[in-house]
Amino acid sequence: MSLIYQIALTLIPEVGHVTAKHLLGHFGSPKAVFEARNQELQQVTGVGPLTAKHILEGNALREAEEQLKFIDKHGVQTLFFTEENFPHRLRHCFDAPILLYYKGTADLNHNRIISVVGTRKATEYGRQLCRQLAEVLADYHVIIASGLAYGIDVAAHKESLANGIPTIGVLAHGLDRIYPPLHQPIAQQMARNGGLLTEFPLKTKPDREHFPMRNRIIAGIADATVLVEATAKGGALITADIANSYNRDVYAYPGRTTDPSSEGCNFLIKTNRAALINHAKDLVYYLGWEQEQPKIQQIQLPLGLSSEELKVIELLKTAPLRIDELSVLSNTSQSKLAMYLLSLEMQGILTALPGKVYRLN
Repeated sequence: MSLIYQIALTLIPEVGHVTAKHLLGHFGSPKAVFEARNQELQQVTGVGPLTAKHILEGNALREAEEQLKFIDKHGVQTLFFTEENFPHRLRHCFDAPILLYYKGTADLNHNRIISVVGTRKATEYGRQLCRQLAEVLADYHVIIASGLAYGIDVAAHKESLANGIPTIGVLAHGLDRIYPPLHQPIAQQMARNGGLLTEFPLKTKPDREHFPMRNRIIAGIADATVLVEATAKGGALITADIANSYNRDVYAYPGRTTDPSSEGCNFLIKTNRAALINHAKDLVYYLGWEQEQPKIQQIQLPLGLSSEELKVIELLKTAPLRIDELSVLSNTSQSKLAMYLLSLEMQGILTALPGKVYRLN
């Protein structure tokens, strides 16, 4: 059974996700890792004598059996890095985990996923913004992800459920518990309309060091991350920094300069690490999600457009695209493409959105 080897690979002491991927790349499968000889194991980058001993003589396979019993009993799905059901957005992140545990109904490869994060000490202003965001996004068939923490996280989950939006809670512990315990009732609702997702196995406690790890999954599974309220320090800003490192869009609601709960959002906007949104409709606009897209045949194209510019227009007819996607599809360098895009923007034919995304007007 391959699943027991997949789980066991994550339970080997001293083997993190990077080393695990090196082992997979070298041997081809988790099972082959455990069947390898000591000398073969030590040929893999990051594997020394002690790590090889952990693989050959450790308890990972026995511990994996216990995980399997819990998975079978509670209907938990496992999502392995090389399999089709693994979140494809997360797979493209350099530090993605190799295995996820999931209990829920929402499609983690849905075409529209937004992460919403913020301070644990949410104000009424922040809760109202969460309500507005959910009410607007309910018409756009999205999934909303957050961290099931106090404050903005749980407000985003509650408003999502109230508006019929599937919502995913990314946990900093195993699925055998809910932290904080107060959120157990909403977690049960989320499992029925959304889901609970974690990289941590059974019996893992919500220790402090697990929350930044959790935050990279919140950023990695989504198209964009929205900060509703954020203090100058905390997990929300960590999530924003991670999303930026993944080249994902980050948006933030501004707040009054005297409000500590908005200090982090204002800082991200000021330093161009997040695009400013005043209303949820701004997010819909930036992402190109308007329900009635303008028809390209209604656009009066000026005479004298080059063949390269016409090619760009043709590519953008179906959906907004990033400059790197346009570069590949048009077989044009990004430096040349930037000139064509600027020309078309100045002529009012297209609009540049945050994250170097372009859409036709």
